[in-house]
Amino acid sequence: MGVYKDDKTNTWRVIYRYTDWTGEQKQSSRRGFASKHEAQAWEREQMNKITADLDMTFASFVEHYTEDLKTRLKENTWSTKDHIIRTKLIPYFGKLKMCAVTPQIVMTWQNEMLRFRDKDGKPYSPVYLRTVQNQLTAIFNHAMKYYNLRENPCRKAGPLGKKKSREMLFWTKEEYLKFADAMMDKPKSFYAFELLYWCGMREGELLALTPSDFDLEKGTVTISKSYQRIHGEDKITTPKTEKSNRTITMPDFLTEEVEEYIDSLEGIGKKDRIFTFTKDYLHHEMNRGAKQAGVKRIRIHDIRHSAISLLIDMGFSAIAIADRVGHESIDITYNYAHLFPSKQTEMAARLNMERG
Repeated sequence: MGVYKDDKTNTWRVIYRYTDWTGEQKQSSRRGFASKHEAQAWEREQMNKITADLDMTFASFVEHYTEDLKTRLKENTWSTKDHIIRTKLIPYFGKLKMCAVTPQIVMTWQNEMLRFRDKDGKPYSPVYLRTVQNQLTAIFNHAMKYYNLRENPCRKAGPLGKKKSREMLFWTKEEYLKFADAMMDKPKSFYAFELLYWCGMREGELLALTPSDFDLEKGTVTISKSYQRIHGEDKITTPKTEKSNRTITMPDFLTEEVEEYIDSLEGIGKKDRIFTFTKDYLHHEMNRGAKQAGVKRIRIHDIRHSAISLLIDMGFSAIAIADRVGHESIDITYNYAHLFPSKQTEMAARLNMERG
């Protein structure tokens, strides 16, 4: 590397050479520094990045973190992480050296997050605070695992906020049927909510459906993709998890409803989305329908909880339900344990018989 003065512009320039990950020699430069000191500081930072020295700043390490992970994550997942990093972490930690961030510094940042109030005087929610801290922890874990940072300062600083509450709202079948009746004045809304409830699918899975996903003779719908709205653009991505890829057998009445709906869509192609509205539209319709039907307002995702609770009430096992809704059976057991009938009395009776 070298720092040189450009007499024509009276500014400083850095030229540096390095070996990239393929072993090829590279040269790069940057112009326009107002002082030699500023140019040398930038030169040192580049050297730290090239050698992955954790004497680099937090902001520079985030560039490594981004390069390492961005292509491995779904676009919407990375977008969420990136927003938190840019708006909540870099403004505070950006200029600090990775190796110099201590638990005390993390605790000071935590206190600032706890003191925050928006223009209406509201603080960040405990769940959001936990989400932000989890991202900070993830960055330092990455530095420990792959860049030899000695310890994660977040561990000693302790947690911020709290995990998502396991409490969930759901409708009984009777409540859903009241809501569905209120939706019948708008066919596209009615059919969308029918698929959400009777198939237990996710919102993104619903909005990605095309006519080719249905086999109306067999009465099935195949889930193989998900719809997302990212940076103002429609995106079709892979489903949430590998387990989400599945084929659902629909009840006969739902197969007939789907056939009726697709037939009503003039000029639709096999690969065209059958529901072209946004998630915001569904949320608006949820508000309208719940108010009109006189049932409690739940989230769109809570319709999935409602579908699962119905299947539990009908006596199906966690494994069978998990296969239908694209979950791991252990998640069904853990998250919905309070809905499964207790087997304790039956177990005790069987053990009495075993002992004789």
